[in-house]
Parts: sequence; structure tokens; C-alpha cells
Amino acid sequence: MERAMQIKLTDKKSPFVILQESIVGRSATVGVIGLGYVGLPLATAIAHAGFTTLGFDIDSVKVDAINAGTSYIYAVPDSELSALIKNNRFSATADFRKLSESNIIIICVPTPLTQHREPDLSYIEKTAQEICRHLRRAQLVVLESTTFPGTTTEVVKPILEQGGLKSGEDFFLGFSPEREDPGNVDHKTTTIPKVVSGDGPEAKSLVESFYSVVVRAVVPVSSPAIAEAVKITENIFRAVNIALVNELKIIFGAMGIDVWEVIDAAATKPFGFMPFYPGPGLGGHCIPIDPFYLTWKAKEFEVSTRFIELAGEINVSMPHYVISKLEEALDHRFKKSLSSTRILVLGVAYKKNVADVRESPSLKIIEHLEKRGAKVDFHDPHVSEIPATREYPQLKGRASVPLDKDTVSSYDALIVSTDHDAVDYVFVAEHGRLLIDTRNIFFRRGHYGDNVVKA
Repeated sequence: MERAMQIKLTDKKSPFVILQESIVGRSATVGVIGLGYVGLPLATAIAHAGFTTLGFDIDSVKVDAINAGTSYIYAVPDSELSALIKNNRFSATADFRKLSESNIIIICVPTPLTQHREPDLSYIEKTAQEICRHLRRAQLVVLESTTFPGTTTEVVKPILEQGGLKSGEDFFLGFSPEREDPGNVDHKTTTIPKVVSGDGPEAKSLVESFYSVVVRAVVPVSSPAIAEAVKITENIFRAVNIALVNELKIIFGAMGIDVWEVIDAAATKPFGFMPFYPGPGLGGHCIPIDPFYLTWKAKEFEVSTRFIELAGEINVSMPHYVISKLEEALDHRFKKSLSSTRILVLGVAYKKNVADVRESPSLKIIEHLEKRGAKVDFHDPHVSEIPATREYPQLKGRASVPLDKDTVSSYDALIVSTDHDAVDYVFVAEHGRLLIDTRNIFFRRGHYGDNVVKA
């Protein structure tokens, strides 16, 4: 508190005015904590907007790669990264003492679930504690990590205020949910409308002013809790609709009806219908996780979330459905059990054309097949080897096998779990003995052979 009072006595301008001037004049230094699929594209967008940008990450390998001009994120080409570093617009560091050099600090850290599927806010809490150690007057802190309504003001704010500085007086706090869609070439950080909020009217004004410089459009809302609920709602909407078509896949499949053909035909209706497509389960850093953040928070208010929880149960069960279809096909065609088969999984990333394996249903499929005694390999043009994961430590270091004629024909069955564009599915169809297709990719590639089983 003494430090804050000393600063106030030596600077006649209010913290709000100091920050507003630094945003308008592009003199602010912006620190982005967490340089993953959200943080790195955001940091480069901020640098392009004219702000000196510091990227913070605890992973020294990432830091060194960035400073060498090497990107590990598809949305940020090496050439773009190298140019920003060369022009001193952007640099990365693992030295969090440099947070004191930032006028604006943005938090882009993971928000996973615990083993009991409860929110794990440890990354947010540790980051807020680190910021508090270096927090000074006239700084703006913005949380972007997806979380339950109330996190910004109920969790982050008290931690930041432990040093004696007060939100809305000495520093400002806001929430603006990330809306990244890795692998989507039609939308990028700067073209996606940004929901913005603040802890108080001045904080809201600062957050809105800052992001207005970085992205094309901002959408102000009245409070951080509203902004947090916006992101949760967006992802629950997708999770629930994907669960619906996954259940329809099972129902229609039992009737001999192709759910993909049904959805494509229904999508021709120009109103009242939005197409979602089934798959082997949900993956990524948002959709499989975010609904559980709301269901957990709802318990505090003694409100049930039966609809959301049911959707989660359906999506979680999809890898088991895929394996059951595989098991039926093996028995029908080869009179083989899983314990005596060799299986190749095509794609371990959670979605097409990315290298991210977080929460990927492919990993669960591999784990369950191996528990049943099957010999399982994978091929993924974007994932050379499976990285360390909390849920599947036994798969760490597994390497992708080549996709040649001898390889494809040597397996009893291939499961298309992720439909990467870089895979030659016509080639796979020609040489694969049994193809379990969870993405309708062979039909879309014009292959209608009887070696395809849709799952």
C-alpha cells in the first residue's frame, strides 16, 4: 500500500488517463501471458496494431523458438513472426519480472478440468499471483481464458489486490473471451468480433479502447460475468448440438439411415436449421471442457443442468460407439476379435488441419483399443509424435507411421478419427481392408466401396 501511495503522490494524472493516452498514442507496452493457440496469434495481432508486445511463457523452448522466428502455430507463419521480431515489435521471455514494463497485461492460460471433471483454475490463479508481484499503478489486466461466470471479479481481482492496489482506482481489470478457431482459414484474430467488459465503467472503457485498435469490431457488454457467460454459452451451444447429431447418428444408424445425408438435405432449408455433424467425440481446449465449468458453478446456486450434462454424456460415449462399430465389422467380415487385430488410427489431433491433441477422442480410442488387446498405431500429417498429456501419459512419444501401400494394407482396420485434408483418402480406400469412417470422408471423396463402415 505504501508503494501505491508514493506513486500517486508523484504523478498528478489519474491511472485511467495515463492508460487511455498510452492506448491512443500506441505508446503502451502489452504483455501477453501464455503463447499457445490463443496467445501467440493475439500477440502478433497486437504488435501489428502498433504496440510493443512482450510474450510471456514458462516454456523456454517456446520462448527460444519464437525469438528465433520459428512459429509452432499454424495461424502465425514464420515470415510474419520473424518480421515482427526483426522490427522490435514483438519478443518473448520467460522472465516474469518484465511484467512491470507492461502497461497492459493479457492472460491467455489454460483452464482444464481436474480428474473429477471440476474446474482447474490453478493456471489462472498462479498467473494472477505472479502479476500481483509486479503490479503497479496505471496497468490494465485482461483475462481471456475461458472460465465460469464470476472468475474475473471473484478469483482474479482479490489476488491482484493482495498487494494493496485497488481495481478501478490504481489498476483496471477486464475480461474479453478468446474466440480462436484453430485451423479455420476464413476467420482470424483480427476479423472475429471481440466481446469486451470491465470491472467498472473506466475499466470497460479502457478494454474497449484497446481492443478497438487491434480487431475490426468490439462488442461491449455490461460486466465481466456477462462476457464470461457469453463464451460459455457459445461453446455449450456447439456441444449440445453436436451431442444431438451424435445421438441421431446412433438412432438413424439402427434404422439403416445415413445421418450425414439427412443433415445435408436438412441444411438446404434457408431458415430454422443449422447443420452440425457427428464424429468420434469432442476434443480441443473449449467444447469438451466449458460446459462442465457452468455445471460446476450452477451447483453453488442449487440449479440443475440436466440438459447440458446429458449432452456431455452423449459426446463422451462416442469413442465407445466407434469401437463397438469396429468390433461388429471385424467379427462380421473376418471373424476376428479386437485382441487379435492391428488397427491404424488416422488422425490424433482433435480437429482437421491442426496439430493440437488436447482432449482428442482419438487418444481415448487408442487407449480403449489397447486395453482390449489390439495393436494400435496412428498416422497424422500434423502430429509427428504424441506429446505429453495428463490423461494419457502412456502414449507420450508414440510416433506417426508412414502412409504407404504396404503400411495401409498390413492393418486389419483403419479408423478415420480426424479428417485432415493432407491425407489421400482415395489411396487409403484402395488399399485398406476395413475402413471405419467417423467423418463421412470416403463418401465425400467419392468412394462407395463395401470396405467402408460409417461410425
